[in-house]
Amino acid sequence: MAKITKDTIIGDILDIDSTTAPLFLEIGMHCLGCPASRGETVEQACEVHGVDADALVEKLNAHIENNK
Repeated sequence: MAKITKDTIIGDILDIDSTTAPLFLEIGMHCLGCPASRGETVEQACEVHGVDADALVEKLNAHIENNK
C-alpha cells in the first residue's frame, strides 16, 4: 500500500482505513462528513487547524501499518 503524504486527500485516507477518523478529530477536524473537508489534503487541513502536517502524516502511517 502507498504511504500517506501531505498531499494525500483526507477522503482517500478515510476510505483506506476509517479507523483513522479519531486522528483527524484530535486535531479539531470535526467535520469529516463534509464533502469539502474530505476533499482537502492533509497539508491543507493541518494549515487550517494549526497542526504540524509531517507529524500527522507520521501518525497516520503508523496507525495504518499497525491496523493491517
